[in-house]
Amino acid sequence: MSITYKDEDGIRGMRIAGRLAGELLDYLTPHVQAGVTTNAIDKLAYDYITEVQRAVPAPLNYQPAGYTPYPKSICTSINHQVCHGIPNDKPLRKGDIVNIDVTVIKDGWHGDSSRMFIVGDGSIAAKRLCAMTYDAMWHGIVLVRPGARLGDIGWAIQKFAESNGFSVVREFCGHGIGKVFHEEPQVLHYGRPGTLEELKPGMTFTIEPMINLGRREIKELGDGWTIVTKDHSLSAQWEHTVLVTETGYEVLTLSAGSPAPPAFVNERAHA
Repeated sequence: MSITYKDEDGIRGMRIAGRLAGELLDYLTPHVQAGVTTNAIDKLAYDYITEVQRAVPAPLNYQPAGYTPYPKSICTSINHQVCHGIPNDKPLRKGDIVNIDVTVIKDGWHGDSSRMFIVGDGSIAAKRLCAMTYDAMWHGIVLVRPGARLGDIGWAIQKFAESNGFSVVREFCGHGIGKVFHEEPQVLHYGRPGTLEELKPGMTFTIEPMINLGRREIKELGDGWTIVTKDHSLSAQWEHTVLVTETGYEVLTLSAGSPAPPAFVNERAHA
């Protein structure tokens, strides 16, 4: 499958879908608290997507080759769960960290984003991991521009994470996105600068590093979806969908409640 380059209509559709993904996370944010189940959050998400946004939750019944259909509308990955955690009836507890990963389909276009949440007051290590993973994502985003290479993005993320004592999950990556949920190219969160695909205007893809407090090795649980760290260490992930513009990048999944970009993003823009 080749890379799809979005025209003006496609970019318009991706902007709408991306904004809806961000707004869904805004809506869910106040509900992420101790005592609430991830099933309850999933139900809130389904109702909001279908009734308010008049859109479709892409994960629900999503079935890549070799997988059983995904049974929920969002992914909720808690503590040592790396990604694809399935919502359930276990209440969130104070100190948990949870990634909520949403993908909204609006008029055929996909908007994909995820955020980390700390339930109550997390440990110093948990807070640092979540903050550093957010910064790692942005270290990748700021390098997006025509003529750059995907390896530049992966290298920047890996260099930042590892220099701060964390490890980068390698088995899962960002991806092209548009009318198709997962399309080319693959966006690795590690690598070497100057390698892999050249970025061109009209490309849309996700940057979504998964960063572990301990070692990078992972394993899959028996449900066929949930990925966890082998050493049971905490894992964090943030995700935005980005567009390659004529001069740089546009983050498509920003919304009113999105966390502000790190200070270095604005410093770089004005350098």
